[in-house]
Amino acid sequence: MNTRLRLAASTVALAALLTTSACANIGLEPPPPAEEGMIAEIRMPSEAAGSVQGLLNYNWLSPNASVQTWLFEPLMIRDRFTCEAIPWLATGYEWPSPDRFVLTLREGVEWSDGEPFDADDVVYTFTAGKEFPAADRAGLWGEFFGAPAESVTALDDHTVEFRFTGPAVPKTDGILTTTKILPEHIYAEQGDPTLFVDEVGVATGPFTPSSYNGRRLVLERNENYWNADEVKVQQISMEGQYDANSGALKLRGGALDLYQGDIPNPNRSVVAPDPENAHFFYPPDATTVLALNNERPVLSDPKFREGFAYALDREALTERASFGIMEPASQTMLLMPYQEQDIPEKWRGKEYIPYDPDRANELLDAAGYNRNADGWRVDENGDPLSFVFSVQAGWMDIIAMADVVVRNAKDVGVQVRMVTTDPNAVDGMQRSGDFDMVVDFVGGGCQRARDLGARLQTSQISHDEELLLNRARYSNPDVDALVEEWANTTDEARATRIEERIIDVFMTEFPYIALQYAPSRLIYRTENAVGWPSDENPYPVDQLIRLAPLLRPPGETDAAGAAPGEG
Repeated sequence: MNTRLRLAASTVALAALLTTSACANIGLEPPPPAEEGMIAEIRMPSEAAGSVQGLLNYNWLSPNASVQTWLFEPLMIRDRFTCEAIPWLATGYEWPSPDRFVLTLREGVEWSDGEPFDADDVVYTFTAGKEFPAADRAGLWGEFFGAPAESVTALDDHTVEFRFTGPAVPKTDGILTTTKILPEHIYAEQGDPTLFVDEVGVATGPFTPSSYNGRRLVLERNENYWNADEVKVQQISMEGQYDANSGALKLRGGALDLYQGDIPNPNRSVVAPDPENAHFFYPPDATTVLALNNERPVLSDPKFREGFAYALDREALTERASFGIMEPASQTMLLMPYQEQDIPEKWRGKEYIPYDPDRANELLDAAGYNRNADGWRVDENGDPLSFVFSVQAGWMDIIAMADVVVRNAKDVGVQVRMVTTDPNAVDGMQRSGDFDMVVDFVGGGCQRARDLGARLQTSQISHDEELLLNRARYSNPDVDALVEEWANTTDEARATRIEERIIDVFMTEFPYIALQYAPSRLIYRTENAVGWPSDENPYPVDQLIRLAPLLRPPGETDAAGAAPGEG
């Protein structure tokens, strides 16, 4: 990741920031003193929607949940960098066949009211989604990416079997990471679990509810947590909701220890006033791409798309869109550098498309798109190549990207006009196919048959009723067959070979053109805790609960002798 710090703010400006920041601490309630080797408190914004401040509901299935992260837990956490499944409430899983999934649960886990956690809780959580579809967050009982479930059964207290009507391997991460397990002994008698107002919050997680005054929610360390020895945070305080400006103010003043909102230039607004204690980690979370409508003349030509890809100045684009914080993205659609090990050998050293206008002109000339007397490239009918780049109004980073694309296109003789419009209208264009080019995001997850393959599947082309994943409207029957096989194979070697062929499509046909990485954001302070992710100690935090066993008080060192998260 590019970590160049722009510390050009003047002394006067920094002094003003620090003076204003001091006001952010007014009204803070001091936590109880930290015990030896412990962190007194971590302060963060509320996870509740702003419209429901004051209402108490710990049910994570509710759209109005007071907290989403720290009480209920998933079965496993998928590390997006390594694709390892990290044991959590479950310690292992296997697919004995593509239609049968077996899960092994952790022993010795208790709910926070002292009841044992066992297979009945897992069975209840998933079978509730059959009767009440809104509770089916894994998509277990539907046909979206894998066959629907047939049954979920406890084989013993710590083993659960899922049977499906057909191959269902793509549902793996929905089961393991998307769904948080509910206490059967409390929720089963409530009817529809999505409607239950849970004011107690009995859960398996590292924290339990302590107090709530209508605005400030305090969670205290769960002393009976299954991994309690590793949790060093005594309490979490959650209060308020902050936009970029107020979030930066709270961070500068130390009123927040962490923030995940979009602060466009954290180097200047948060780090510069206090570089010793203020830090951020913006690892790549997805690939921001230019989706060209593969159903339209000229744009359907992979030779044109390849030439256009070389015309784009991604360094200028990232500078404009993210102040140079995010890096240009790999055309493989893998998250670099963390997924570098997965790049096929044939593409190593070639995974990025450079800014090369001469190469772009050479490719466009060879493809037959010659220039007219005015210098504009023309199609086979002699008409100038002219396209509309549809951009969501108010999305300033995307508008900045589009501006660079428009200028780069002009330099190689292609007319592109940016048109900003309501985001819902842009979605409608993508459903109907009535667009030339839009920005999209290709997920960088580890269910790659879905995250990469489905982006090329004909069945995932959007239509009037539904916005699906294949925004470029690419179609190839051979690729469809490969993705279908990929989604349901349990043969890792075969899956790797298919992945290489799918990456070949991205690298040679350019159905999407990689621009820059989109970040997973975490801004934090280190006065109260260390062990946060960093360039020196990278780990993904798309599941924030992963922080619980990793944070340490300042000055404490790990087994290797370094403070966790500090380089």
